[in-house]
Amino acid sequence: MLTALVTVFAAVWGTGVFGALGGDGFDDTGSESYRAGKAAQAVLGGRGADVVLLVEHPTLTVADPAFGKAVQEIVGSLPASEVDMVATYWTTKSPAMVSRDQRATYAAIRFAGDHPGDTYERLADKVRAPAGFTVSKGGRVPLNQDINDQVGKDIAQAEMLSFPVLLLLLVVVFGGLVAASLPLAVGGVAILGAFTVLRVMTGFTEVSVFAINIVTMLGLGLAIDYALFIVSRYREELRAGRDVEQALVATMSTAGRTVAVSGVTVAVSLSSLLLFPQVFFRSMGLGGIAAVGVAMLAALTALPALLAVLGPRVDALRLPGLRRRSGATDGRGAWYRIAHSVMRRPVLYVAVIVPVLLLAGSPFLRAQFGGVDHRALPDGVQSREVSERLVADFPGGGEKIRVVVDGATPAVLEAYVGSLKTLDGVKGVAVAGASGTRAVVDVAHQFDPYSSQARSLVAHIRDAPPPAGTEVTVGGATASLVDLLHGLAVKLPWMALWVFGVTAVLLFLAFGSLLLPLKAIVMNLLSLTASFGAIVWIFQDGHLSGLLGFTSTGTVEATQPILILAMAFGLSMDYEVFLLSRIREQWDATGDNVRAVATGLQRTGGIITSAALLLIVVIGAFATGGITIIKMIGVGMVVAVVIDATIVRALLVPATMRLMGRANWWLPGPLETVWRRFGIREGEAAPDLPAARETEPALRG
Repeated sequence: MLTALVTVFAAVWGTGVFGALGGDGFDDTGSESYRAGKAAQAVLGGRGADVVLLVEHPTLTVADPAFGKAVQEIVGSLPASEVDMVATYWTTKSPAMVSRDQRATYAAIRFAGDHPGDTYERLADKVRAPAGFTVSKGGRVPLNQDINDQVGKDIAQAEMLSFPVLLLLLVVVFGGLVAASLPLAVGGVAILGAFTVLRVMTGFTEVSVFAINIVTMLGLGLAIDYALFIVSRYREELRAGRDVEQALVATMSTAGRTVAVSGVTVAVSLSSLLLFPQVFFRSMGLGGIAAVGVAMLAALTALPALLAVLGPRVDALRLPGLRRRSGATDGRGAWYRIAHSVMRRPVLYVAVIVPVLLLAGSPFLRAQFGGVDHRALPDGVQSREVSERLVADFPGGGEKIRVVVDGATPAVLEAYVGSLKTLDGVKGVAVAGASGTRAVVDVAHQFDPYSSQARSLVAHIRDAPPPAGTEVTVGGATASLVDLLHGLAVKLPWMALWVFGVTAVLLFLAFGSLLLPLKAIVMNLLSLTASFGAIVWIFQDGHLSGLLGFTSTGTVEATQPILILAMAFGLSMDYEVFLLSRIREQWDATGDNVRAVATGLQRTGGIITSAALLLIVVIGAFATGGITIIKMIGVGMVVAVVIDATIVRALLVPATMRLMGRANWWLPGPLETVWRRFGIREGEAAPDLPAARETEPALRG
């Protein structure tokens, strides 16, 4: 009943999160580029233009009086009380505001008040084009609005695509409708709960609009995975002859513990994003932790309650022709045979697979990092088209490097502007505004703003000695990217130390091993290496751009590998914990390393494969959306999950565990004492460790 009430509240109030999200949040508030941007705003007044209205006519030129009259009529239709600033060609006399063919111009508008997005929503429909003219809306606020709208459409599309496929796959896995519906029910609760937590967060901090996709993806995917583990184990316990209460107790002490360990591990991995200063990372970290927490909580509370109510009826509404599937069998099935086949030739498997994964990751060695701009939206979106027109058709339309000079006299400023004009690639330098002894200088150049040439130009401007008695700060999109890359390079080692260190401790507690956690970290990094290589090959090089529906910018958005590292590393431990916990059970029972690995894979191989397939469906559905960086995350995650659940779990894990032999479970005396007391594993109590064997048991066919 409590779950039902919370779900209703979340459906009514939590879904309002879509209207409470902010912009992208990629700025580092401590960077030079951020300081330069704030200083420029103080000089130029306000926050810059909120909306750009692109006005065109098929035959008239801007010099025609009718053109000026039409632009005045368009901007005059906006209530004066709502508008703080309007700049047009006729008020500025700037040739940069006229297209090269003279048949288009634009008006830059800044709204009054601190909520330009709300103002834009009220006034957007009031803009009317006079007969023969067309008006298109672009600029910062329409771009953010279109991203918000696209995010909402993408989530609806992902749910519409994924839920029918998930239900079909779950019916195949469980063989019946009742059992198949339980993971979907938990997934629905997790999504609504995550929306609610995210909306609460917006009351305390700015939350990036992109967070909603990740929260939904993780909440739904993990909730279904966790429910799959628990329902499968519960049905196994019922088939073993236990009553409902005994089956639930056994399930929660085994699969329930695995879910708890997995949830904590994923949350720890995502918490590493909080080390970065950007709102984007903080939003993803806090939102992802909330999504994982809600999914885990729903799987550990609401789901057991449902199972207690259903009892043996969990197998009701079975469909004819679908046999009951069990991931836990002592028979020597396909997974058992695969494990034995691998363990007969472990050196060969390791020697082939590791170089192949490293080769797949090699494109990442030539990665070029960029930022997010209008090209993140799909083709045909009006705000994107306006941005592209400004860049392509207007002489001053490209991104400029913004230089703020403090303390310069007019003569010194003039000399400094002249020196900037001599730099390679510079097309023009102009003083955009001045206030007292502070001046804002815009440097137009011929490079793509995220190219290495543009970044080199920023470096030249920053490295050049400032005029005597002045202070120079450099901002703009290119400088922001330079500062972002520097900040990521500084924080990345700390992120790795946190994720790898805490994960190693958690895996030690779960497996009772010193070496297995280190091996697991290496295996996961191999999966990530191949995933990063695929991202460069697809998104930077532009392969599959037509199939996947995106515009290649020739770069990889710089924050995405960091985000994928945090998400994929945590998710891969989901399967690691599930598999190795069962292997640990068998080792405790038999002391036979080969048998433990083969039986553990047999008992979990089908469930891990099913869970991975379900997660791929969820993530893949989001990858069909229109926002390029979400698509990049989706594709990268799908590649990582596919490799992890197949090549790593089915082949590399048995091969490496065979090579390591008894060392898999070796612990120094003090650590063995710690594990006996605090270990987390599938079972009721810590059994005595089996005696060490002098030789590895022979492999049997």
